[in-house]
Amino acid sequence: MNKTALITGAAKRIGKAITTTLHADDYNVIIHYHHSHDEACALADRLNAIRPNSAKTIGASLDVVNDSQMLDAFTKQVLSCFGRLDVLVHNASSFYATPFDGTHETMMAHWQDLMLTNAKAPLLLTHAFAKELKQNQGSILSLLDIHADAKPFVGYPIYNMAKAAHRMMVQSLALELAPDIRINGVAPGVNIFPDDDQNPELNSQTQAILTDSVPLKCIGTPDDIASAVLFMVNSRYITGQILAVDGGRGLTLKGG
Repeated sequence: MNKTALITGAAKRIGKAITTTLHADDYNVIIHYHHSHDEACALADRLNAIRPNSAKTIGASLDVVNDSQMLDAFTKQVLSCFGRLDVLVHNASSFYATPFDGTHETMMAHWQDLMLTNAKAPLLLTHAFAKELKQNQGSILSLLDIHADAKPFVGYPIYNMAKAAHRMMVQSLALELAPDIRINGVAPGVNIFPDDDQNPELNSQTQAILTDSVPLKCIGTPDDIASAVLFMVNSRYITGQILAVDGGRGLTLKGG
């Protein structure tokens, strides 16, 4: 029987690459999405054309974790797709600047969103699927950020805090869930820029500066991240580790 992977935020960009890579390694894949219904369905259709009945889609906001009944329903929906879960990939997240001179209301809204997607949801989804993953000796993979390791990205304090919390979750749960479940992280650097209309702070000039700051003098691709995810997922003797996939960018950053 094929193993099954749930990838959050799987319809586009890095999530899509991870989904495609795991599918090529004979995993059945559950494509989670929030707003990207058409993209998720198109991806599932393409993968099912390669291997029939190997990809399914689930649409849900990550705020399902705030309600125990909704979370239970989501968990049951996931497990009904292929009857099992072996890999959970925490990919979905919000990313945007949070200037410190914003209003209290704005700061609170950003806090709720960034902490939900980058820390709270990964924790509670892990908790919801822990029993199933333990039964299958499964693994968890979190998409993190090189800036979460004492190298904060200026202008993004709440995002930095959320990703740092997620990083500590990986390290903490590696101990809590061993020996039955492995949990690791992949930390991109300048690997893919947000869509232009989503993050105006990262304009073309800023992108050029960031690209030049990478020792390998280029940004990575979603496939670079996906390859690292596959390696970590399939490595039976690695847990609690964070693999930077950043072209050496982390070596140029000032640490705390």
